Amino acid sequence: MKMNPLPSIDYTPVIHHVKRTAEQLGGSGSALYILHKNEVVVEQYWGTHSQEIGAKPIEASSQFHIASVRKNYIGWVAAYAISTGRIRSLDDEVTTYYQPTHPEFFSGVTIRHLLTHTHGLRMSENDIIREFPPGCGWAYRGIGVDTLVKVLEAVLGQTIAEILNDYAFQPLGLNETGWYADETENLVTVIRDEEDANWHHGTSVSGDERNMYVSARDLAKWGNFHLHRGKFKGEQVVSSDIIELVTSVQSPKMLDPDHPQNGFFWFVKDEASKRTEIGDHVPKGAYQLLGYTSVTLLVIPEYDAVVVRAFNRFGSPEGYDYLEDVRSFGDTVAGCFQIQ
Repeated sequence: MKMNPLPSIDYTPVIHHVKRTAEQLGGSGSALYILHKNEVVVEQYWGTHSQEIGAKPIEASSQFHIASVRKNYIGWVAAYAISTGRIRSLDDEVTTYYQPTHPEFFSGVTIRHLLTHTHGLRMSENDIIREFPPGCGWAYRGIGVDTLVKVLEAVLGQTIAEILNDYAFQPLGLNETGWYADETENLVTVIRDEEDANWHHGTSVSGDERNMYVSARDLAKWGNFHLHRGKFKGEQVVSSDIIELVTSVQSPKMLDPDHPQNGFFWFVKDEASKRTEIGDHVPKGAYQLLGYTSVTLLVIPEYDAVVVRAFNRFGSPEGYDYLEDVRSFGDTVAGCFQIQ
C-alpha cells in the first residue's frame, strides 16, 4: 500500500504511546502501522529482532509472535463453517459435532460459549474443572479454543491453517502470516521469562498451536479486510455475513453486562462494560484483538481506521498493566481522530 499521510491528523501521540510501551516492556523491537481510509498513514519500526549483538533490524517483513490474537483466525474458520452449513447454529452443543474424552463436562456447552469465553471450563493439570454454568460467566481459558479447533477439524475435514490459506491468506496475499515449526529470518525472537507458565509454543503448522507469527502490515491488511466487510481491492472475497458474525456481539444475552463483550473472539465495543478491553473513548462499533505479547489490532469503523502495534516481549514485567495500557492506547488513537 502506498504511503499517503493525511495532514489533518497528528498521529504523534500514538507513536509516543507505542515507544513508551516498548520501553516499559523491555523487549528489543516494536512496530506501528495505521491505515486510514484505505491508505497507510503511519508505518514505523524500531529496534531489532533480538537482544543479540548484530541482530537484524525490525522492518516491514518482520513477523511478530501474536499470542492470543491467533484466536480470531480460528473464529474466522468457525464463521466459515457456519456459512457453509457445516455447523448449523451457534447454539448447537459442542457434542453435536465432536465427542470429547469427558463429554459430561461439555453438557450444555455450545459453539457460542466456546467463541465468547463463556463455557465455564478450565484445565487444572490434566483435569477439567467447571468454574460456572455455561453462559453464566466469563473467563479467558485455553480449553475453549482447543475444543473449538477439534470441532472445526471434525466438521470441515481440513486443518485450520488449510482453510485459512485457501479462503483467506492466498486471496488476500497474506504471505507474512502463518504457523511456523522452525525459525526463519523474518521471525522476531520472543523475549520472555523462562519460568512464565503462560508460555506455550508448539511446532504444528496446522493452526492448532500457539506458534503463529504475523507482520504488522499483514495484521493491518487482515483488519482492513474486516473493516471493508470481506472486500479486497474492490472484490468480495468472502460473504459479508462471515465478517458480520465475527465482529458483532455474540455473547449470551443474559451475561452480566460488565463482562467483556465478544464476537468470534474479537472484543467488541458495544454497551458500557467495567471489564472491557477497549478504551472508554473508542467509539461504539469498534473491535479489537489483544495478545500477551501486547500485540494489538484495533479496527474503528466510525473513523475508517485500522491500527496495529507489535512488540516482542511476552508477559507483563513488574509494574506494567497490559490491560490498562491497551485501553489507554485505544483512547490515544481515538483522541487523534476526535481532535481533527
